Amino acid sequence: MMFVYYSNQAKKFLKSLDKSSIIRILNKIEFLQENPSPPNSKTIKGVKERLFRVRVGDFRILYEVDFKKAIIGIVKIDKRSRVYSRD
Repeated sequence: MMFVYYSNQAKKFLKSLDKSSIIRILNKIEFLQENPSPPNSKTIKGVKERLFRVRVGDFRILYEVDFKKAIIGIVKIDKRSRVYSRD
């Protein structure tokens, strides 16, 4: 199982959600701990670091994986319409 850390943006966004959305997102992150490269994950193109994304309904989770250190970094969680903006 991999260790997960959350960016400040990811923590703040999770706190703003309703309980059922939080549970769905955390269940997906728990699944990523066991399988950080699931078949439905995609690599984000056009960014310097290697980022992946998975869908959870209308939400997207952007994350990075360090396989050597067994760490998943949750970089950003947001609605699909906003997650890819560069702010």
